[in-house]
Amino acid sequence: MSSTACLHLLLLSALSAAPCALSADKKNVLFFVSDDMRPELTVYDGPDFPSPVHPKMHSPNLDALAAKSLLLKRAYVQQAVCSPSRTSLLTGRRPDTTHVYDLVHYFRKVGGNFTTIPQYFKQNGYLSIGMGKIFHPGSASDNDDPISWSEPYFHANDSFWGKFGHMHSHMAVNNSLQKSQPLPDQQIADHAVEVLKRVAPAAKSGKQPFFVAVGFHRPHLPFIYPDEFQQYYPESEIRLPDNEYAPINMPPIAWSNYGELLKYGDISKLHASGAINSSLPPDVVKSLRRDYYGALSFTDSLIGKVMEELENLGLAENTIISFWGDHGWQLGEHGEWCKHTNFEDATHAPMMVHIPGKTDQGIVTEALTEFVDLFPTLVDAANLPPLQLCPQNSEKTMLCREGASLMPLIENPNSTNWKTRAFSQYPRQKDHMGYTMRTDRYRYTEWVKFDYNEYKPDWNQLNATELYDHQTDPEENHNVASEKDMMSVVKMLSEQLHAGWRSAMK
Repeated sequence: MSSTACLHLLLLSALSAAPCALSADKKNVLFFVSDDMRPELTVYDGPDFPSPVHPKMHSPNLDALAAKSLLLKRAYVQQAVCSPSRTSLLTGRRPDTTHVYDLVHYFRKVGGNFTTIPQYFKQNGYLSIGMGKIFHPGSASDNDDPISWSEPYFHANDSFWGKFGHMHSHMAVNNSLQKSQPLPDQQIADHAVEVLKRVAPAAKSGKQPFFVAVGFHRPHLPFIYPDEFQQYYPESEIRLPDNEYAPINMPPIAWSNYGELLKYGDISKLHASGAINSSLPPDVVKSLRRDYYGALSFTDSLIGKVMEELENLGLAENTIISFWGDHGWQLGEHGEWCKHTNFEDATHAPMMVHIPGKTDQGIVTEALTEFVDLFPTLVDAANLPPLQLCPQNSEKTMLCREGASLMPLIENPNSTNWKTRAFSQYPRQKDHMGYTMRTDRYRYTEWVKFDYNEYKPDWNQLNATELYDHQTDPEENHNVASEKDMMSVVKMLSEQLHAGWRSAMK
């Protein structure tokens, strides 16, 4: 009997005494998301860390998860801002297919009635439960894409902290205030623990597998977190970025004025412009960096709390655990803040997948991977019917993928039979799109005219080009696209960029 038929039988007949094979051989899924978390975790130390200037990070729980996961050292988002990135990952399709480039449009209205990760698990007999920030809330998801979930969605009470945070871009809060006004992410972690307790009996007996998605808001602005985490980041260890200037020869279209940060009351008082090669006061830069680290470690602790409960309930050996941050974040590097660009610091984000029995000893790969790869990976890991590659026009295709399952990298993390390029993009000036491509050595970007009615670029109308050589310039401080000795490289990369992601698939 199929899983779907079995579930139907269970719902129709409470008198059925025969054991149902709905989920006896199916793994549960615990699906973690963190907002605005760049790969500033201990396990990323080295060339994959977002900045060479940083204190020792405190991320013991994500480090422990990484130690039993496939750790993707070079995973890239498809667009460095919340809703487009999340929509892309959750549907397994890229922004030019979802038609989501902002925080307003809903993919089912502008792209197609695409099946999402939680929806697919739900369709295959899983109890799909979501909480916190998974989809971008509000109109961008029709309030958390209700069709994806088996139960009403949970959001934390943010009435106090929402108003408080409007005036404070960053702050470590004391214990008494936390007790009187629990932080939203603490509420989400507590709810996740209660959900796991509730679904554990049916999951352990094989009657009902679960897909539980837990989305934390930090370290997104405002960086508000318990002051106990400041102990890991003494002021004496906080440094300014070593490249507080825009890349040499950077085209202006590549820049974002980081309005997201400037809107907070404490920052707006500084009257900062956000212009190229302007800066915030050094003490403010250091304070923001310190509190970002603290907020990241707070999130790590909450993930640890939920994973500990999974272990205590005896569910760990049969539960796939994935973790990802929805995009990177610029923390003063290049004088830039927030995301909203195509730079490495904005597009590079953490991702890891634990599959019991397959990744228990930990697997690390430096292969170029993309966020659209997670959907087919979770499907394969759970032994569900695999996803087919999307056709050129998939507007009417409810279920397909534009990424590749990561399972081959579990077998061989150094495989040469893997994609050679990762693609991202960012809209600019209402009629331009910046398409960027990361290869093993280079980041290459073209800013071109874009038709938002047809959702197509005009490669012949080129505004600007960027080329950063990560072999000699890992911080992307010098755009070398116009240098004569790079002409052949630019030509090659331009052809590869125009050929698109399909040409990079193996």
